[in-house]
Amino acid sequence: MAVSGIGPYDPQNIFAKILRGEIPCNKVYEDDWVLAFHDIGPKAPSHILVIPKGAYVSFADFSAKASAEEIVGFSRALGAIARELGLEEDGYRVIMNVGPNSGQEVPHYHAHLLGGGPLGALIGGPGAARAGAG
Repeated sequence: MAVSGIGPYDPQNIFAKILRGEIPCNKVYEDDWVLAFHDIGPKAPSHILVIPKGAYVSFADFSAKASAEEIVGFSRALGAIARELGLEEDGYRVIMNVGPNSGQEVPHYHAHLLGGGPLGALIGGPGAARAGAG
C-alpha cells in the first residue's frame, strides 16, 4: 500500500524495526550512516535496499532535514555498495520513491539499488505503473 512521503515518521515501520534488530535482514553493507540489505522481493538480479540510520520518511524529508554528513554518507555508501557488488562496469539504477504516486510503500527513506542484468525501460509510459500494480 502506497504511503505519504511527507507525513510524520512512524517508528514502527518495518525498516525502523530492522534498524533496531527486531526483524532480521540479509545485510550486505553497514556503516555509521546506512544499513543496506537484499530486498525480499527482488526486481533485478541484484536488488539492494539502502536506508539511512536516521528517522526520515522519504527523500523529501531527508533532503530538507538531514545533516550534510548524513547526505554525503548516504551518497558515498550507495557508490561503495555498487562497487562492492561489481555493478559499475555494466551499470545500475538507483530509485527513490516519494509518496503514493511513486509507489512508496515504507515510510522510511530508502533507495533501491538495482543491477546485475538488463533493467529495461525506466517506466512504461503514462498509467503503466497503475496498470501493473497488484
